[in-house]
Amino acid sequence: MRVLIQRVSRAAVSIGGKTKSSIGMGLLLFLGIEKEDDERDIDYLCRKIVQLRIFDDSNGIMNLSVLDVEGELLVVSQFTLHASTRKGNRPSYIRAARPEKAIPLYEKFCQELQQQLKREVATGVFGSNMQVEIVNDGPVTIWIDSKNRE
Repeated sequence: MRVLIQRVSRAAVSIGGKTKSSIGMGLLLFLGIEKEDDERDIDYLCRKIVQLRIFDDSNGIMNLSVLDVEGELLVVSQFTLHASTRKGNRPSYIRAARPEKAIPLYEKFCQELQQQLKREVATGVFGSNMQVEIVNDGPVTIWIDSKNRE
């Protein structure tokens, strides 16, 4: 499982010209699920995300988590995070999980984040063509792959 995290001052997801979800200050998470992923990957990433100290404290040092600043979360599914560009110029998505596996894991990931944050998590719509508006704060962008835990 891969997640691309962006610290944002605001972000929104629209589908067909209509806003589905929006957040203020917090984290935008692009989540890619691959064939081998399971609930252990969810547990690892959710703990890591809510405890990641990437918000400024009163001294301007990145020392606070999304929990500490009571930030919001927006989760957007993105199978293209598992793109392989080794051969040719057209990416291959062979490592990405099929929807029948990915959708339940995506839903479980969002539920686990909600439990750890103790509040609602905004989402896109799995498999939809979404337009994502981002105001990256910093910019701060972090990539975490649950297969690289050590």
